[in-house]
Amino acid sequence: MYKNLAAASRAAACVFFAAAILLPPAQGQTRTASEPVKAGFVYVSPITEAGWTRQHDEGRKAVEAALGAGVKTSFVENVAEGADAERVIRDLARQGHQIIFTPSFGYMEPTLKVARDFPGVKFESITGYKTAENVATANARYYEGRYLAGIAAGRMTRTHIAGYVAGFPIPEVLQGINAFALGMRSVNPKAEVKVVWLNAWFDPPRERDAAMTLFNQDVDVIAFHTGSTAVMAAAQERGRMAVAYHSDMRRVGPDAQIVAVTHQWGAYYTARVRAVAAGTWKSGQVWGGVKEGMIRVGDFGPKVPKAVQDEVLARQQDIAAGRLHPFHARTVVRDNEGREQIAAGQTLTDGQILTMNWLVEGVAGKLPR
Repeated sequence: MYKNLAAASRAAACVFFAAAILLPPAQGQTRTASEPVKAGFVYVSPITEAGWTRQHDEGRKAVEAALGAGVKTSFVENVAEGADAERVIRDLARQGHQIIFTPSFGYMEPTLKVARDFPGVKFESITGYKTAENVATANARYYEGRYLAGIAAGRMTRTHIAGYVAGFPIPEVLQGINAFALGMRSVNPKAEVKVVWLNAWFDPPRERDAAMTLFNQDVDVIAFHTGSTAVMAAAQERGRMAVAYHSDMRRVGPDAQIVAVTHQWGAYYTARVRAVAAGTWKSGQVWGGVKEGMIRVGDFGPKVPKAVQDEVLARQQDIAAGRLHPFHARTVVRDNEGREQIAAGQTLTDGQILTMNWLVEGVAGKLPR
């Protein structure tokens, strides 16, 4: 995840390659074939029941399930970005880990610093954008899932007002808000999205308070870009509907969940550990979405009619096949201040998506400074 706006602006300046899960081969670190690969993981928050860190830990478990005795994994959770992260990453490198995954944007610089001192270790900076000979980056096209969730929300709302609890006003989050709004308005032109900004990724009490504030403003469906299940729990408590993010959250909101946008890291992590084992690991950049299996929408709640489920899943297939792009404009797309952002018949490039700094028409409010 991105930590702040300045860092995000630098990140957005770098365009990720829309690549396959496996990057081109190159000679990796020499190791004995009979030894398991030691893979380390660093987590920015505790491992909770669902959410950002949970999905990355599910990816770690998928590596263990796929490779068995061929891998030995370890993890450190609740590691603050900055000096603490550098210390933990350095300790993992000293302990003999051949590959270390660091899934938080604020880990990018500490990862690069440690990587310079351990050239034989491979590092995977997840949501980072700076690479080195032994540092690769990967991210997911979260906005694709957001658009699909918007379709579901647009079909399910009765007030035509959705809420959105957001972390930081940076491109990754803006992509999601705008795609969600465009998805809603593609099936419900009256739809409006109200946003509350937290300037935090993981703060369950404030996440809950923000959701309650939005419910008091006629919001009957809500989405969020934060790291806990607090918004889903609030929706369950208030009898409202919510889009789960990162993970399936039906255990938290059995009646509230409309659909889940889940992040699937297992295949990518497994492929990268296999590459270390084979000596074919190479640095590079991946930005994968529905097509690559890194984003999936499903896990519908009991209140969602089958017709809505079928519609969302059909649009998901369209995205995977390249027939649908969330930021393609059939007619002119304007921001919420009336400025044209996507001309009719045009599709935003990856570079334009990665530098997004506007809110689409239908989203209330202005970007915080």
